[in-house]
Amino acid sequence: MSSLFVDLNSDLGESWGAFSVGSDEQIIPLVTSVNVACGFHAGDYRVMHETVKRAKAAGVAVGAHPSLMDLHGFGRRPIPVTPAEVFDLVLYQLGALEAFVRAESVELHHVKPHGALYNMAAADEDIAQAVAEAVAAFDRRLILYALAGSELVRAGRSAGLRVAQEAFADRQYGPDGRLVDRRHPQAVIADPLEAAERVVKMVKQRRVTAVDGSDVALEVDTVCVHGDSPRALQLAAAIRDQLARNGIGLRPPFGG
Repeated sequence: MSSLFVDLNSDLGESWGAFSVGSDEQIIPLVTSVNVACGFHAGDYRVMHETVKRAKAAGVAVGAHPSLMDLHGFGRRPIPVTPAEVFDLVLYQLGALEAFVRAESVELHHVKPHGALYNMAAADEDIAQAVAEAVAAFDRRLILYALAGSELVRAGRSAGLRVAQEAFADRQYGPDGRLVDRRHPQAVIADPLEAAERVVKMVKQRRVTAVDGSDVALEVDTVCVHGDSPRALQLAAAIRDQLARNGIGLRPPFGG
C-alpha cells in the first residue's frame, strides 16, 4: 500500500452556450478533484450542473474555480480590481456553484482561483487576502488550492484555511519558483511523458527543474492538468501511469 499520495486536479466545466471546451467526460475519471468554472470566465448554469453530476458519479471531489469577469479573454487577462471587488466576485461565484452542489447532495470540497485572478493572488498580498477571506467567510472547511510558495498560500493559512499547494504538470518554472509566462516559447511542456516524469520528481523529491536547468524546491499537494489542453487526456493518463510505477497513490488533499 502506498505511503505517498498526491491529488490530480483539472479545470473543467469550461464550455458555455453553444461553445464546447475540453473533454470533461473523459478527464473526470482520470483525476481525483475537479475545479468547476463558475460563469465568469467560462461555464454556464447548464454546464455547471452537468459537471457537478459527472463528478458525483465518478466519486471525484468538487471545487469552485472563480475568475475575474472576462468571458472574452477566458479569464486570463489581468483586470484592475480592488480587494473589495475580489472578495465579492469570489463570494458570488461560490454561491452560484453551491446551488448545484446542494441540489446533487454533494459537498463543496475546495476553491481554486482561475487564470489572471490566480496569478494576481499568487503575487499580490492584498488580492491574496481578499480571496482567502472570501473563502473563509463562505465556509472555513473548504480547502484553498494555491500556487506552491505563493502569497495565496500565506493568506490562506492566515485566514485559518487548509491550503493545498499546487504544481503544474505541463508548465515550465522559472528559477524563482514561479510559472514562466505563457508567452515564453518554452512555457508549455508538450510531451506527456516528460511532464509525467516531472510530476514524479515534484512529488518524491519536492523539487522541479526550472527552465534554466536549475533545481527549485517545491512543496506539492496537488497537480493540475488543464482540461482545455489539446493533450489533456494523454497527459492525465501518462501522469497516472508514472505515479503508479513509482508507488505514488492518488487522492484529494488531506485525505479527501
